[in-house]
Amino acid sequence: MQKICTDIEINAPAEQVWHILTDFENFENWNPFMLIKKGKLETGSQLEVTLHPPGSKPMSFKPTVLKVDPVREFRWIGSIWIKGIFDGEHAFRIEELDNSRTRLVQCERFRGILAPLIMHIMGENIEAGFEEMNLSLKNVSENAAKIHI
Repeated sequence: MQKICTDIEINAPAEQVWHILTDFENFENWNPFMLIKKGKLETGSQLEVTLHPPGSKPMSFKPTVLKVDPVREFRWIGSIWIKGIFDGEHAFRIEELDNSRTRLVQCERFRGILAPLIMHIMGENIEAGFEEMNLSLKNVSENAAKIHI
């Protein structure tokens, strides 16, 4: 199994970060890495996701939402191509540090026959995409928090 985890501290309340992170309709306005084109934030819902890792071609897939714990976590599982070839379980965790600071943890566990090869080729680009998304979420959340002060 292969795994990528990133985290970032955000100077904004957890509720604000969660709201932006789960407002799929507005992802294209701030998220350079991931677009969620369809789907609801409900356990069992199927999403339509396109990832744009830096330096790589976009990848589209249809993951299924596994868990939604408001203002704490949501996760999905999906496959590129056929299940068992290259599968990933993606998690977003929100940790409230205090009333105005939050940590976002974004992780994905990759499995499947081609996971080691694909991660060798694209792992750094995928991790860079996570980092870009985290930084963009930080900037948007902190700007929104300043407006609400």
